[in-house]
Amino acid sequence: MTGDAPSGQHLWLRRAARATADYASLLLVLLLLVLFFSRQTNAFWSYPTLTNVANQIPPLTLLAVGMTFVLIVAGIDLSVSSVLGLGSAMLGVTMVYWGLPLWLAVPVCLAAGCACGAINGTIAVIWVIPSFIVTLGMMQIARGAAQTLTDSGKEFIGADVLVISAPLPWVGISPAFLIAIAAVLLGELVLHRTVFGRHAIAIGGNEQAARLSGIRTGRIKIAIFAISGTLAALAGVISASKNATADPGAGGGDELYAIAAAVIGGTSLMGGRGSVFCSFLGVLIIAVLHNGLAAMGYEQPYKLVIIGSVIVVAAIIDAYRRRLARTG
Repeated sequence: MTGDAPSGQHLWLRRAARATADYASLLLVLLLLVLFFSRQTNAFWSYPTLTNVANQIPPLTLLAVGMTFVLIVAGIDLSVSSVLGLGSAMLGVTMVYWGLPLWLAVPVCLAAGCACGAINGTIAVIWVIPSFIVTLGMMQIARGAAQTLTDSGKEFIGADVLVISAPLPWVGISPAFLIAIAAVLLGELVLHRTVFGRHAIAIGGNEQAARLSGIRTGRIKIAIFAISGTLAALAGVISASKNATADPGAGGGDELYAIAAAVIGGTSLMGGRGSVFCSFLGVLIIAVLHNGLAAMGYEQPYKLVIIGSVIVVAAIIDAYRRRLARTG
């Protein structure tokens, strides 16, 4: 009995050291990128530029938080970008045609996103279908629903929604950024400080063993997909609030950036390991790359090549991490 404590303590210390190393390495990469672009463009290291980056990232941050949970249970959610567009379209419909105020319209949008995610999870769990296939179908369904709601056109909502994304006086950052930060902190707390989070990690590590130990794996996976859909719809609300316009095409391709942010942050594509805070650092790295390359005059094709290369390198690093975890 007395021999178990040191081994348990040793394991905890190893995990803490690994987490600290992950945080430090990502922060170092982020700092080096900021310093590099600051030397290349004089205006990059300035408060207006940094607040502009902060106000751009809330939608992607919310997608990355949900995607981190999904990847941790060894799933994937390709529908988040389309659910984002559906959330944007729903906000326009509920406020323009239904006449609902903002504080009532937002919960309706979130409920729609939650329903999409719950359907994804339920089908994947009950019929044992890979989440890749299920969410690929939902990606088309949600995008088609968004286009149907708005008749495939953009819809002006009204100035009331601008309050979500408008920078706060004297601060420069928007309420949307604060919402995204709150989601990151809450997500990290849930993942590493609650039974739900520990069960999610256990499912991603070995689902069969988790089931045999009494964990209700199906319910947890459905709940995680529902969370992902809800956060995607919230991202759609924030996206619509930027220009006070409901856009059914909003978020196109953002599911790839959400996956990239999580992978850059060290979340394993095989499940069982990840950090919401590290995924947020991945979002910041992608945002700094986007803005820095644009400031240097690189066109979109070059930016895609460079960011894609970063994603591939992050995936290779993830593969080496898994090998070290197995051997260590």
